[in-house]
Amino acid sequence: MTSHQPPATSHGYFVTGTDTGVGKTLIACALLVAFAARGLKAVGMKPVASGAEPGINGLVNDDVEKLIAAGNVAAPRADVNPYCFAPPIAPHIAAQQAGVTIALDRIEQSFGRLAARAEVTIVEGVGGFRVPLGPGIETAQLAERLALPVVLVVGMRLGCLNHALLTAEAITARGLKLAGWVANHVDAEMSVAADNVRALEERIAAPMIARISHARQPDARAVAAALDVAILG
Repeated sequence: MTSHQPPATSHGYFVTGTDTGVGKTLIACALLVAFAARGLKAVGMKPVASGAEPGINGLVNDDVEKLIAAGNVAAPRADVNPYCFAPPIAPHIAAQQAGVTIALDRIEQSFGRLAARAEVTIVEGVGGFRVPLGPGIETAQLAERLALPVVLVVGMRLGCLNHALLTAEAITARGLKLAGWVANHVDAEMSVAADNVRALEERIAAPMIARISHARQPDARAVAAALDVAILG
């Protein structure tokens, strides 16, 4: 069986979430800002993006633009975002509609080129940890292929405890390292929010690197200041 490993000199994190809309891009950008502030060359990657508008040089996805702006390394857009689809739908369906097959090999090659340019590569997944990417492949397999430590973004809202614990279990079950997690308060009206955070702290075997308050317009630089990247496993 062929072994797929990223370059030995690469370093970075794979950012996943309990669901879509939980703040993965915000945290990925904040990580880029935080590592850049420590004097490291940091580059972001969004292997698969759904939901884009036509631009001068092709489709433009807002998450991808934010990642590019947050990093401090110039890199080809085709490597930062190998697959981009216009409709804001599940990526495997978007790919099918576009007649495209998402290939993990292509993503891994792009990652390798990015890792060669930077000291830290932050890879943002799409949707939750096990979102399908095509027949027989899903985001979890991409995380395995890149073999990066994982940062889990938990969208703090009703139902998040089960989603967070199942996701943490799925990450470690695949032999991946859960480096840390973020409690992101996406619901400003969540009842007993502090108790829910405490419940996750007691049950997730990885450090909480930040608890992010709800904000109407979240700012990655402000969030970066709250991230404790020094304790990432």
